[in-house]
Amino acid sequence: MRKLLNKAQMEMVKVMVKGRAILTGNSGEGMVDSAVKILISIVIGALLLAGLYALFGDVILPTLRQRIQDMFNFSGGVS
Repeated sequence: MRKLLNKAQMEMVKVMVKGRAILTGNSGEGMVDSAVKILISIVIGALLLAGLYALFGDVILPTLRQRIQDMFNFSGGVS
């Protein structure tokens, strides 16, 4: 009877040690960090792209268009 109780107690200790190892393990922590880094880089890239698109649409292209028209409408200074 004592042998059976000792065996049951040892099995319970094994289960507790296994459970503690599972609960204290941090094996998935690197995956979460990588996912957060990827999301941050996507958001920053989208903001940068939107800023460049707005800059080109509102500032650079109208100025460039006007300069090209001015070059082709150049009279040459000859009267």
